[in-house]
Amino acid sequence: MCLGIPGQITEITDVEHQLALVNVGGVKRQVNIACIVDDDHLIESCVGDWVLVHVGFAMNRIDEDEAAETLQLLNELSIANS
Repeated sequence: MCLGIPGQITEITDVEHQLALVNVGGVKRQVNIACIVDDDHLIESCVGDWVLVHVGFAMNRIDEDEAAETLQLLNELSIANS
């Protein structure tokens, strides 16, 4: 099973290589966004998008409510396991 962590794209860092900075829980990480870019959603329009990040790739876009719900569940899991 794969786990995608929600994060928000804050900046495009390399258009050619389709890389962006994504804020994941307050930590900014460089992530490949090739999986979420297409003719209908160009790279320039990705800033502000919420995405699921897995092993350095933004796997798909999600809405802000889904991101908040997932982050809350992950937070609850971490509290329960501490």
